[in-house]
Amino acid sequence: MGRHLLAAAALLGMVAVGFGLSAAEALAAKAAAIVVDARTGQVLIDQDADAITHPASLTKMMTLYLTFDALEDGRLTLDQQLPVSSWAESMTPTKLGLRAGQTLKVETAILGLVTKSANDAAVVLAEALGGTESRFAEMMTRKARELGMRHTVYRNASGLPNMEQVTTARDYSFLSRALMRDHAKYYPYFSRRNFVYGGRTLANHNHLMSRYEGMDGIKTGYTVASGFNLAASAVRDGRRLVGVVLGGKSAVSRDNRMAALLDQAFGRPNRGRDDAPVMASLDTTRSDAIDGEGDDDDEEVEVKAKPVRASLQTAAVPAAIPAAPAREEKSTRGGSPSHWGVQVGAFSSKAAGNKAVSQAVKQAPFLLRTAKASVVEAKTGKDTVYRARLTGLDEKDARKACAVLTKHGHHCVAVSPGERG
Repeated sequence: MGRHLLAAAALLGMVAVGFGLSAAEALAAKAAAIVVDARTGQVLIDQDADAITHPASLTKMMTLYLTFDALEDGRLTLDQQLPVSSWAESMTPTKLGLRAGQTLKVETAILGLVTKSANDAAVVLAEALGGTESRFAEMMTRKARELGMRHTVYRNASGLPNMEQVTTARDYSFLSRALMRDHAKYYPYFSRRNFVYGGRTLANHNHLMSRYEGMDGIKTGYTVASGFNLAASAVRDGRRLVGVVLGGKSAVSRDNRMAALLDQAFGRPNRGRDDAPVMASLDTTRSDAIDGEGDDDDEEVEVKAKPVRASLQTAAVPAAIPAAPAREEKSTRGGSPSHWGVQVGAFSSKAAGNKAVSQAVKQAPFLLRTAKASVVEAKTGKDTVYRARLTGLDEKDARKACAVLTKHGHHCVAVSPGERG
């Protein structure tokens, strides 16, 4: 076990024994980067490439790798229609807005992951291949081991916040190269600048691809715990490089850092400081996320890590190590102690929201017995969603309830008084 893994495990150990740190604080976003030769794997630049952090939506690269495996061996076809479950519908943005009972074509799901980074589409693929998302996550972790990704653990198919889901920049250089080597036929999907779904043109979140000479993929990601991530590949003069940057402070600084590192590795002059205000118009603050629950890729918005058990073991399918529930970043303190609540999802119908609330109470009856059910209509762009909440809790019970619900497979976030509405 490397020094970075030991250090991260020690920090999470503090959480488990009650040192007062949240899991998010114990495994905060770490800046790391690597650039390798895509053909040989030779490491050209290594900047703390074994630091343990979170993949965010880079997770979808493994979801796609297993999808391409299934296409190659005939378990899926590109035009096959896959069922959409209520679990897929319940995913937080970014998403396509799928509804339970619909079907989604495999190729559309692939494009949804590559461009929009759609969490609901990721679950559709996961359930088609693994039966459940959790079983698919076990498949993902096993495949990671096969590819030499020794420090990567997957807990979901999308990259939505989960403190147990960890990786390194070096591991993602392995996965990037494996996608090109093992699935060259499908790699061009990562070059798609946009695609049309539901009458909307959805643009690729990888903005650097439009301004860096020779870049043709791969994937972006962002959560509070991970920082701004990017795996990218570029070709110049017949030579292909793969770069991975994790833990960026903003989308623009991350992109600029990647450009500078690739320039250095290609033997070109450095473009300047990583935080230079290049194409600042791309550094957007708009978000489609609902209350900051979802992995929004490039859009800077507060994303809260789900309070879950923390695990840094790297066996084939590691066992969980109990730890204290995570506190949300920048939660509002103060206010009445009973003005906290929990949100258990955002849905396309009020009936689905009521069902989610009912299921949550059944899973945590002691903690939620006095809570008030609330399904609130809200607008997200042109869409209407229904936020399923249980209110009237104090902060301690809200966080405990989310820990219990997460353990049972529910999405849950504690909502402070300042976040109500």
